Amino acid sequence: MLECFRVREEIKNMTDYRSFAIQLAKKSGAIIRSNFKIGVSKKWKNDGTPVTRTDLEINKLVLLAIRKKFPAHSIVSEEGSALTNSEYAWVCDPIDGTVPFSHGYPTFAFSLALTQNGRSILGVAYDPILDHLVVAEKGRGAFLNGKRIAVRKESKIGSKTFVNIDGDHTNRILKLRELLLKRRSHVSILYSCVYASIRVASGEFSAEVYEWNKSWDAASVKIIAEEAGGRVTDLRGREQRYDRPIHGFIAGTPAVHRQLVRMIAPLLLK
Repeated sequence: MLECFRVREEIKNMTDYRSFAIQLAKKSGAIIRSNFKIGVSKKWKNDGTPVTRTDLEINKLVLLAIRKKFPAHSIVSEEGSALTNSEYAWVCDPIDGTVPFSHGYPTFAFSLALTQNGRSILGVAYDPILDHLVVAEKGRGAFLNGKRIAVRKESKIGSKTFVNIDGDHTNRILKLRELLLKRRSHVSILYSCVYASIRVASGEFSAEVYEWNKSWDAASVKIIAEEAGGRVTDLRGREQRYDRPIHGFIAGTPAVHRQLVRMIAPLLLK
């Protein structure tokens, strides 16, 4: 009886979490849409990335909403966090893709994930321009506007492989791009790993390779891509926590992921 009660309580909690995350994504998306234009004012942070008033407005919205609804939970967000001792942490990027947002091209997304002891158990990513809402829960699949999605069937890296790369243009990233181009693969730089990963999960792209250490860029990707049948690990093919700095990530179809891990391994030693 006690076990049944716990199961019912967990289901109720996840329903609350999912509904809350979706509402927050929609509210944030409306703010992004209303502020998206050519000539967005921005400031450049010490890490060389831009921040806009829209980033800060959404970050404030997220912090206030989570503190009110789930006051015991931690919040890890790009423009300001609020940490507690909870096993649960909401990990948010108000606008993943501030570079394209602030330069007038629409390859960006709102990203929010709920982690439990560092493992992503819920992920929501919202492209407000196309009104594409992706929701994934642990063990329940990934859905785009309510329709189940899945990664593409791909056995090897070749001319039909689409890979997006986000990194500091280090020698290893440039070398990886060169190796992929030699196989006639299509390589892009969209400046939003979440935007690209939505397309991995929905079967349009083969993989996303991300070199940085920012967990808010990866927490929702982890569960969305894997619930769509893909694989997400750090650059060495290992599991990692998503409520703290990460060691980059590779998100892709199972076969392409395995091959990318092998391709990248010798580059990480240089």
